[in-house]
Order: sequence, then structure tokens, then C-alpha cells
Amino acid sequence: MKHNFLHIVFFIGMVSISINSWAQQNVEVPKVNVEEENDLKFQSYFFEALKQKAIKNYDKAIENLEKGYEIYPSSVAVEFEFSKNFLLIKEYAEAELFINKALDKEPKNNFLLAQKVAVLRAQRKTKEAIEVQKKLVELKPKCADQLVLLYIRDQNFVEAEKLISEIEKKALTTRRIKSYKKFIASRKKAFTKNTNVVKPASNDVNIEDLRSQFKKGKSYKALLTLLNKEAELQNYKALLIDVSQGLELFPAQPVLYKLNGVALNKLGKYNEAIDVLTLGIDFVFDNNALEADFYNQLAFSYTKLNNTKEALKYKQKAAALNKG
Repeated sequence: MKHNFLHIVFFIGMVSISINSWAQQNVEVPKVNVEEENDLKFQSYFFEALKQKAIKNYDKAIENLEKGYEIYPSSVAVEFEFSKNFLLIKEYAEAELFINKALDKEPKNNFLLAQKVAVLRAQRKTKEAIEVQKKLVELKPKCADQLVLLYIRDQNFVEAEKLISEIEKKALTTRRIKSYKKFIASRKKAFTKNTNVVKPASNDVNIEDLRSQFKKGKSYKALLTLLNKEAELQNYKALLIDVSQGLELFPAQPVLYKLNGVALNKLGKYNEAIDVLTLGIDFVFDNNALEADFYNQLAFSYTKLNNTKEALKYKQKAAALNKG
């Protein structure tokens, strides 16, 4: 009896082991989808980078991009964002490196080409920027206005005028193009009237000395000293002539466009002021105070022309920059 009982216990034990073994072999163990997991991690890092860039925490944004880049080291999107963040912190070599990597993969991507132009412009590499902008214009003709601006920055007014003519023939003229055309025309006019020198008023006897100093060295510093003195003394006719001549030597200096706009506004030439200010603001880079000055001058011009809608728009833009 005892012997039979032991056999029964042994049999039950063997059956239990078999059932457990069968169960372990047949239960499906969830497989880890590595690709899907990497996708989720990448998305998390990438969107966190965008979030950090939006709040101007660029170093943190770059950290998250680096983590995403480790997962997908050939991601054009990450390289594009790297370039944008490095440009914002003025790490130009890195910004150029990453946009070049992205363009190697997608050489006809409009957004990448535009970013390359921005990186080159920030480094004052105007001639290189022109060549890249030409490629962009081939793909997107509406970007021709930026090519005109680059020609002006490079003092290549002949090419600028040629391109403006082509744009007009294709009926692609914009307000910006009209401003550039008027600027080039007014520049020519200013230099045909060089003999019409405005004599200094009795209370600005040192103006001629300042003008002589500028003519001797042709330095930007001497020019600014002269122009600021003329503005201080409210000698706006002299300011208009001298700043127009200064722009011939320094066509990429935004302060000169602002002073030109100030002089035109003070002389009641509001439409001309709008043209000059619209052109000049494109030369402002990473200077909120100066950009706000441009908007305030534009608001003044439009107010005088009774265009309250445009005046309000530029006042709001100036206010937003002053807050930031």
C-alpha cells in the first residue's frame, strides 16, 4: 500500500514538471522591437531639442540633438537643427559644418540652401552666399529678392539692376524689389549732386572739420562721428547727403540706412524713407535695439502717410523687440 502511494506521488510530480515545462515552451515572450524603441527615443530627444530651442536654451537643445544623432547619425533633420542652433550661438564653423553635411545628402533642399545662405551671411561671406542663393533661386524663383540684396551688399549694383529687370519681366516684383530699385536709383542721384554741398549752420562750426577727417581716412568711425553730429544738430539736409555717400563705401552697415531713413523722415520724404528702411533692416543681425529703431522709423513714416494699419504693425514689432 505504501509502495503504491509513492508511485502515485511520483507520477503526479512528473506530470506537474511536464505541464510546467510545456507551459514555458509555449507561452509567447514579448519580443523587444529595437527599431521601434530607437524611433521613440529619437523622437523624444528631437522634440525636446525643438522645445529647448524655442525657449532659447540652445546648449540644452544641442545636448538633445547629440543624443538623437547617436541613434541616427545620418539624420538630415538633426544636422539641420544643429546648424540652426550653432548659428544662434554664433558658432559659425559648427553651423557651416552641419549644414554642409545635410546638403551633401539633399543638395536641392530649399530649406537647407536658405540656412546655408544665412550661415554665410552671418560670417560676411557675401560672395559665397551669392553662389548658394543662385541655386536657391533656380529651385524657387520667388527667392530672387534675397539675391538682389546680396548683390547690393557686395556693391555689385550692375548685377543687382540686371536681376531686378529679369524679375520685372517675369512679373515677380515685390515691395522689397521696388525698394531695392528705388535705393539704387536714389544712390545714383545722390552722386550726381555731389557738388551741391550743404553749408554748415552757424552753430555747427566743427562739421567741416569732421567732414574733412572722414574724407582723409574714409573710416567708418569718422563717418559715424560726422553723421551723429549732424543728426544732433538737426542738420538733416547735410546728413542726407553725407549718409548717402557713406553708403557707397559701407553698403552693408545697417546704422547708415537707419540714419538715412531718419533724415528722409525729418525732411518729409516719407515714401523714400520707407524704401531705405525696408532695405536697411535686412542688414540687421542679432541686434534687437537697432531693429526696433528701424520699426519705429517705419511706424513714423506710415503715420505721416496716414496709413494707420502699417504704422500700428511696426509699432507692435518694435514693442515686442523692446520687451524681449
